[in-house]
Amino acid sequence: MKMPHQPRTNTTATAGTLVPKTEIREGLLIFTLAAIQFTHMMDFVIMMPLGPQLMRIFNISPSEFGLLVSAYTFSAAVAGFLSALFIDRFDRKHAMLGLYFGFTIGTLACALAPTFSLLLAARVVAGAFGGVLGALILAVIGDAIPEERRGAATGKVMAAFSVASIAGVPVGLYLASVTSWHAPFYLLAGLSFLVLLASFKLLPPMRGHLTNAVKQNPFLVLKEILQKRNLQWAMALMITLTMAGFLVVPFISPYMVANVGFTETELSYIYLFGGIATVFTSQWAGRLADKHGKQRVFIISAVLSMVPILLLTNLPPVPHYIALIVTTIFFILFGARFVPAMALITSSVEPKLRGSFMSINSSVQQLSAGVAAFLSGLIVQETASGKLLNFNWDGILACVITLLAVWVVRYLKAVG
Repeated sequence: MKMPHQPRTNTTATAGTLVPKTEIREGLLIFTLAAIQFTHMMDFVIMMPLGPQLMRIFNISPSEFGLLVSAYTFSAAVAGFLSALFIDRFDRKHAMLGLYFGFTIGTLACALAPTFSLLLAARVVAGAFGGVLGALILAVIGDAIPEERRGAATGKVMAAFSVASIAGVPVGLYLASVTSWHAPFYLLAGLSFLVLLASFKLLPPMRGHLTNAVKQNPFLVLKEILQKRNLQWAMALMITLTMAGFLVVPFISPYMVANVGFTETELSYIYLFGGIATVFTSQWAGRLADKHGKQRVFIISAVLSMVPILLLTNLPPVPHYIALIVTTIFFILFGARFVPAMALITSSVEPKLRGSFMSINSSVQQLSAGVAAFLSGLIVQETASGKLLNFNWDGILACVITLLAVWVVRYLKAVG
């Protein structure tokens, strides 16, 4: 009678070793991931409002500023592709801590950079670690959070973008205005170090994806991912969603200063009000996606988002409160379409491939963002008086690509 029972006990013990379910407290895990996501997003977001100051101090053109933004994303794309070859072989905690340490060092290098060229190089380093970090956060959500709560969990972690906009960007811009553009990066490097220490203590071991894993040639894993039709649609959604956003986002701040009449200090209000709104709306979007269907919520949000895109990219000199209404609605709908899209993409892949796929998907996202930012910099032109031209063409192109994303999402299926 004891013989049939013994293997079952061993299996349970082995699984318990690989999947320490009792150690994973969902709320604490989401909070820790959100803290990591906050610093990661703050590092990326702060470049946009610093645009006018960096263009002035380094005497660079819109296309060179576009390169400064896209250097981070191109580096993240390459790193994400390379990490896909081995990221699923490690405990998620160990991978997270290693990447976050590299990200912290890269951010400190940005703070220390004295010239445009060295800042460009430092952004490459920060992007190499930061881009993979974002993918790993989503992989952890996919591994640890059940499908029925995954949209809400994604919304909470993605709300870190909103918190970065509310707290990080205004503080960063203030420090940059009273000291120099280096100050926000010093602040962020220090904060990242504190979060790194806390994450070492708070993150549980996460080896659940290794429970039934079979060692394979990483290139065969990569081939398997790229050949799956559902994952092809997931990557197509990421490409269209990202390009539609980053044709517009990098030049919001320069356009507001050059064409609408904002000062560099007043740019913080754009991110403050947009961030406050999206703290709530991103989580609502996640809950609505869980309740009414992720595809439906994405399609509605994406179609509605075209209205503020066109308004923003054609905005003439107007009272500040009108401009802030437009930018706030833009950020609300930008986040509302991103949350269900990321929940769909995370659910489109089975757990054994999730880490590798999310790294590849992150590469696709970062490459798309880099191409869009660079293309936007080529489209936008600066006149002798400092005004920016052709931003409206960025908006039209973003709307066309948004409609393409709406078409793509209809073919995406949840499998994990």
